[in-house]
Amino acid sequence: MNTTTRPNFTLLLTGAGGVAAPGLIAHLQAKGVRVLAADMNPLATGLVLADRGYCIPAATSPRFLPAMRDICRDERVDVLVPLVDEELLPVQELASDTLHVLTPRAAFIRTCLDKYRLCAELARAQVSCPLTWLPGADLATLPYPLILKPRTGRGSRGVVRVDSADALQRALDAVDGACGGMMLQEFIDGPEFTVSVVVWRDGEVQAVVPKEIIAKRGVTQMAVTRRHPGIERLCHRLQEVLRADGPFNVQLRLHPTSGEPLLFEINPRFSTTVTQTMAAGIDELYGLALQAVHGRATHPFGAWTENLVLRRRSVDEFVAETDYLGARRSKLCDVR
Repeated sequence: MNTTTRPNFTLLLTGAGGVAAPGLIAHLQAKGVRVLAADMNPLATGLVLADRGYCIPAATSPRFLPAMRDICRDERVDVLVPLVDEELLPVQELASDTLHVLTPRAAFIRTCLDKYRLCAELARAQVSCPLTWLPGADLATLPYPLILKPRTGRGSRGVVRVDSADALQRALDAVDGACGGMMLQEFIDGPEFTVSVVVWRDGEVQAVVPKEIIAKRGVTQMAVTRRHPGIERLCHRLQEVLRADGPFNVQLRLHPTSGEPLLFEINPRFSTTVTQTMAAGIDELYGLALQAVHGRATHPFGAWTENLVLRRRSVDEFVAETDYLGARRSKLCDVR
């Protein structure tokens, strides 16, 4: 499809306050897509950058799904792209012949959102991942250092490295009654990768783009695209055994001596490095949206560029208060 031809669909993107949202919105608009943005924070940057912004309830609120349903109906949304973990399962109810929810299948999402369950599934399928335990294990016999982290969550929140049984016990005491929601993994001291895996409902893996992380603070701050046949084979294997049938992001480390990829998490959605995947030549969000609306043949994925560095930085923007307030009045709808 000629990129100057308006693709004639409306896309609703949630998580409009995320670091990738401004770039995604601008990119989609440049392609001619009508972009709506939603977030629970009325000050989220993407709400005024999109063609229209919606301040919505939290995904845990009973008002969330009715609000999303109303927006999709009133705005005639064709594609819904949730970027917030808590929203991924609820919005599955909105999918229909005319509304395409751009996520993996619900069963895959459920598995990935529970990181301990995911590792158990991977072990059964003989997919390489770090050794994993629940806090009830004998702390004295564990191979330190270890990573203590929540079974659910994102952005490295609550993730702690512990180097001894005493340090682990103190960390567990600090989370008090939340121990049941924690898990332990062996620490792999090798290069870390975040990997875009592009796949849709026919189940074919259309692209795998590994990015070696150079710097990370919650989300990736700097990374470089790297070809790695072992990572590509791993991602194809994941699709084979878990059947995502939708876009997902793999987080892994390479074993420091063998170089084997060891998977420690899967994000069942587009990650914050989606913009780097796009810049490297795989326009995963726009391409999958086109395929969902207009069919697989409308966007074949091709080659991508290696050694492309993402250097994430903030850029200050200054506008007159009247212009800012005018944009909020004209674009922002509060549906809470």
